[in-house]
This record gives sequence, C-alpha cells and structure tokens, in this order.
Amino acid sequence: MDRKELRGELLRLMGGKGYRPMNKSELSRELSLSTNDRPLLRGELAAMVKEGVIEEGKKGRYETPKAKTGNHLRGTIRFLPRGHAWFYPDMADPGNLASGIDLKKYSRLHIPRRDTGTALEGDRVEVIFHLPRPARWRQGKRFSEEEEPDARGKVERVLERRSGRVVGVYKRKGKFGWVETEDPAMEGQIDVHGDTTAEPGQLVVVDLEQWEKHRTPRGRILEVLGWPGDAGVDIMAVIHRQGLRTSFPEEVLRETRAVPEEVDPKEIARREDWRDRLVITIDPADAKDHDDAIWVEKHGKGWTLAVHIADVSHYVKPRTALDKEASERGNSTYLVDRVLPMLPPELSNGICSLKPDVNRLTKCAVIEISPTGKVSKTTFCDAVINSQAKLSYKQAQAILDGKPAPEGSVKGLEEMVREAWKMAAILRKKRFADGALDLEMPEIRVKLDEKGKPVEVHQVEHTASHQLIEECMLIANEAVARLLKIKNKPTIYRVHEDPDFGKLHEYTETARAHGYQPGDLTNRAHIQKLLDSAKGRPDEHLIKLGLLKSLKRAMYAADPLGHYGLAKGDYCHFTSPIRRYADLIVHRSLQAFLTNPPKQTDKVPGQNELAEFARHISDTERTSAEAENETKQLKMLEYLNLCSKMPEPPVFEGVVTDVRMMGLLVEATDLGARGMIKREDLPRGEWRFEQSQMRFVSRSGLQFQLGQRIKMQVQRIDFQGKFIDFRIALEKGEAQPKVHGAPAKWEEKPAKKEKKRKFEKSWPPKGKSKDRKPGKKKR
Repeated sequence: MDRKELRGELLRLMGGKGYRPMNKSELSRELSLSTNDRPLLRGELAAMVKEGVIEEGKKGRYETPKAKTGNHLRGTIRFLPRGHAWFYPDMADPGNLASGIDLKKYSRLHIPRRDTGTALEGDRVEVIFHLPRPARWRQGKRFSEEEEPDARGKVERVLERRSGRVVGVYKRKGKFGWVETEDPAMEGQIDVHGDTTAEPGQLVVVDLEQWEKHRTPRGRILEVLGWPGDAGVDIMAVIHRQGLRTSFPEEVLRETRAVPEEVDPKEIARREDWRDRLVITIDPADAKDHDDAIWVEKHGKGWTLAVHIADVSHYVKPRTALDKEASERGNSTYLVDRVLPMLPPELSNGICSLKPDVNRLTKCAVIEISPTGKVSKTTFCDAVINSQAKLSYKQAQAILDGKPAPEGSVKGLEEMVREAWKMAAILRKKRFADGALDLEMPEIRVKLDEKGKPVEVHQVEHTASHQLIEECMLIANEAVARLLKIKNKPTIYRVHEDPDFGKLHEYTETARAHGYQPGDLTNRAHIQKLLDSAKGRPDEHLIKLGLLKSLKRAMYAADPLGHYGLAKGDYCHFTSPIRRYADLIVHRSLQAFLTNPPKQTDKVPGQNELAEFARHISDTERTSAEAENETKQLKMLEYLNLCSKMPEPPVFEGVVTDVRMMGLLVEATDLGARGMIKREDLPRGEWRFEQSQMRFVSRSGLQFQLGQRIKMQVQRIDFQGKFIDFRIALEKGEAQPKVHGAPAKWEEKPAKKEKKRKFEKSWPPKGKSKDRKPGKKKR
C-alpha cells in the first residue's frame, strides 16, 4: 500500500458513519495493515495532522476536524484556463448541511485566482463562503437591492489531493534542476530533486511533495513523457494532469485472470434462457465493449421489449480489488485516441461484452408497452443470451431506410428492427409530449492517423437507429429506478434538478437579443417551443448551448430527485455497467427483486455511504468529460493549424455568436470550434461598433451582426491560450466578401474633409503662446 492509497483509506474510514476516534494500533487493525505498513501509517498520520486534515485528540486518538459551521464549506475545486476556479460543495456533507447555506442556490462558487491557495485541479478543499453586501452601483451599472451579487469563496485548506501531480517542462542549470509549468492552478516553477533521466526541454510529470503558500513548490520527477510535439506526448500530459489511470494494479489483473473465459453451465441453468430468441446489439462500428442488447415483439396489446444488459455484477464482487479499482475510476474515459476503461479489457471486451454467437450473462428488463407508448407491466430477471446479430448504427439505419440486412443475417432481423423503430418512435413522441427537452448536441469526432496527427474532423450524424436504442435504454432506466424507489432500496440515482429561475431569466434576455420571443422559460413548454423555433437556424447550436449553461448539471445522488431535462420523476443509470460504476451499484440493488434472484445477493452500501459514492462518481465523470474535451480540443487546434498553412486554406461555414468591441465571436458550425474574428482582421475599411444593434458596420454599409452566417478561414492559432482566430473568407479575385444585404463589392467612400473653424486658421494670434488653446483655463 502506498502513501496516497493509505491516506484515502484513512479518510474514508474516519469520514464514515459511526466512526469513533481510534489510536494507531486500532487504525492498523481496522485497515488490516501488515507490520511493514505500520511505519507508513505513523508517518502519514503525522503528515495529515500537520496539514490540518485530521486532528489528534486525547490518548492519541485521531479523527477528522469537527465540521465548521457558518461560512465554511467542503467540496471539489475545478480550475479555469486563467487560474480562476469553480468550487462545487458536497451536497451530502454534514458540515455543509449544518452551515445553513442554500446549497441548491449556491451549487458552485467562484474562487478568484488569488484565493485558490495551494489547491490543484480536482482536489477536495475547504473554503470560506463569502457573499458581498449588495451594492447599488458596481462597475458603472446599477443593481437593485433584490439582486443577488456573485457568491465567492476562498480556499482555507486542502483536505485531499486528487493526484498531486503536475506536468511541465524540465529545465537544468549546472546541478540545479526545476520544472516550469503552465498548470492554471500553479503556473510557475517547481524545484525538483533526486535522479532523473529527463533532458532539458522534455515534458515530465512531477509528484508534489511540499508546497506552502508564498514558497516555491518542491517535488520529484515521476515520469518523463518525451519531447513536446512527439506523438502521444500531448495526450499523456492531459492524462497525468487530470489524474487518470492508464494501467491496472497487479492484484486487479490477478483477479481478472481468475475469471473463466466461458460461462459456467450451472449459472446458465439457474437463469432464464433467451439464447433461441432474436436478441441483437446495435452499436458504433468500432465498439468493442457491448453493454446492451434488445429484443422486440409486436402483439395485439402493443409491444414487448426486452432490454438485456451485461451482468458485470456476476463477475465483479463488492470489496474485491476489481471492485475497488472500478469504484475509484468511477467510469471509463474516452479520449480522442484511446480508451481508459473502468474494467480491465479482458472483462470489458471479453466475458462481459455481449458479443454475437457466444453465451453471455445479462440482467434483463422485460417491459410491456401499449400502442400509445404507456408502460403497462415490467419484470426483471437474470438471463443468458446468445446475440444473433451485431449491427452498427449505419447498418441498422440502412434497414430502416428500406435496404436489406447485411448478407448472412438471421431470418426476421429486418422485420424486428423496423418494428422496434415503430415502437421507439411512439416512445420518443410521448416523451417530448410529456415535457422532455430536446437538448441533443452535435457530436464532433477528430480522426487521427497512425502517428496521432489529425487528418479529418467531422460530425457524427444522430440518426433514427441511434434514437431507437436511446429510447429503449431510457425506458429501461426509468423502470428500474421506479421499482427501486417503490421498494425503498438504497441505490444511486441519476438526477437533474430544476433550474435556477434567475439564470433562466438571464437566458431569456440572451434569446431576445437573437431575435426570439422566448416567453416564460420557467414553463417547460416555452423552453421546448424556443428550441423548436431555433431548429435549422444558424444560431441553433448557440441557443441550445446557452440553455444548457443556464440549467444545472446532471449528477448522481442517493435520493430520487428526478430528472428535469428528461421530465422523469424516477431515473437511474442501469444500462452501461461495463463503463459506469453507478450502473454496477444499481444492478446490485436490483438483485433482490428479480424473478430468479441469486442465492446470495450482493451487499449494497447504506444511504450515507451511497451519498459519498454519488459525490465521488459525479467528480470522476466531470474529470473524464474535461479530459475528453481537452484532448479533442488539442487535436482540433492542431488540425486547424494545418489548415491555416495550406496553399489553399479550406473555407468553413460559420455563424456570429456574439459581437464585442474587440471583434466578432464566431463558431465554425460543422466543427463545433469557437473563436474570434478580431476587429483588425475584418475586411479593409473603416468599421463602427454598434453595441445596441450587436453589429459592426462599415462606412459603405456592409455589416456583420449577431446570428449572421459567414464563410471563414483560419487566421492563426494560439496554442498556449487554446484560442482560434478566424478571418472572413474571400473568393478568388474578390477584394471584399459577399454578404447578404450589402454590396457584393464596394469601394470605401472617401471621408468628407472637415472644414477648419475660422479661429483655427489664424491660431495662435501673433505674439501668443502655442501652449494653450481656446476654451482651456490655466491651472
């Protein structure tokens, strides 16, 4: 056991329900430490006391500091590119709940750069909550007494490091070595000691050992990533900066190797046998881990839908090394060039994956659906399947378009896929009629060559075949959540709380600025009406993005709080246990309510422990999303930089998303890439900024305004700031762009010569000084 692992175990033990203060010996026995680990325990306890993470009480007994009330909160910190940060308080923390602060209203706090202390990305920290007194005038604007000013926080101390690792460039002068980092949490220099094979200029990973405020941090180089620009080095830098894991411990691999490659015949005999039915999978063409499969049958009362989900809970048992590693990872992470799986590939791509023509164990939800899309009955069972078709989304869509199934497909495949879509289309229509919001955003993929260089960027088309599987998974998730809530069984739910009406009001003004009549956005029907009116318009993506930012973030919780975006009172994640730990917990919770439960059901943690798990996996989900977006953005910038250097740079369709004094904020709609056309990069001429109209107008009448479609090319890429500068694209032989509503070509009108006032012609009068002009008094 290493130092960080031991600290995590100590914090988990001391933060658990019913913990009583223990001394070193009691802690050692409770954690089942070997004699060799006891010196490590003593050292770590001393370090944690020094850092203020725990306290040593009477008779050498240790406990976490008593929760401070008032204006102290505990939670997770996330950094922005310029060093400022957001703090997300733990919703279930007893100290936070006792503080009296409205955690729903202040679900995140802004931390100015100067107040982030020694926190790093993803750390658990304690902050002081600060709400400035309302001011009638701030920054030249008047605020009413009813308006809430921005809430802020200041980091008091770091409770737990997520990884304590920083990426930077190694430098050396003589015998002295250091690392220069551009990490937004601690931009600057880190002194390093110990032997290293790193050469000056190479990217390295540093493990921070000492960092106090106003002192240079110290650390040790853990790994040399390589030279900047080498294949894969940029992605590895993101992986380490986000604290992601790239390999599995030996103990986990040992348990994985012990899992048989074939399904046990005794287990098959215990389960419902679905191997002779037309159960199929529909996934991306390059998928290797198949979580879900479906079977659909039409009958006089509607349809019967069976959703089969890989039974990971049969192979991954609580409190094993496999389970512990999966819970700490929380989920799989899908980077632009690789997957960091939650489970070892031997399981995720092997015995757990619902491959065709092999026996596989599943948890099955059998759902009876009426012709109007209403669920009349649900049952759940342990099953065994033998998938009879592995379709890609493209192949399934071809069948829906009236084309034949792939050669060699089983009989009845085409009919079942088409019948499944008829059912899914009704479910989809009913879902939106019930108030669900269509917040689907385009998915952008960057294609890389074998050296990791980007060669293509394209949008993934979300077709009817995608929607078919989506509706089947949604209704299964809802059915499981409803059962577990009725049975009052502890589990983890997927929740999306109601939005803050103040933010929706701000968004209403944004929508009006784009020419929409949004109505009352506290009414869900008005939100969907706004989304419908934006469909097909150049600012559709902007309208959806703005709405998403005004809504709260979906997360995991131990309480069934409902899902606002899906308009569902009961919802959980049940359908992807290979890549999400939340789903694995839901499977364990469901075991007792199956028609054929196992003899011994898996133990499910209590409510308080589940609340902590929910917080943790919400954090890991956020970390994975940030890493995925960062790697995609890196390759996007690299691709656009190549575009800017081509003899004939490609032209991108764009839309103006905002107009500011400095220039036009734009988005390349096909790429999902946002950047700016600076004022100085506008076509030649004299331009006037009209803030009230959200536009730039030239003296000849040409204009660029909010929501306008334009054609753009890449001007320059700022890799350090991760920003794109575009320019207006010109056609061959064209001096100025063609813009609707403006002349195709124009010449700048000559400015009128201003007549000099009479007194200026003869100024200064004879004998008078030139230092003073009329109208100015001596001072």
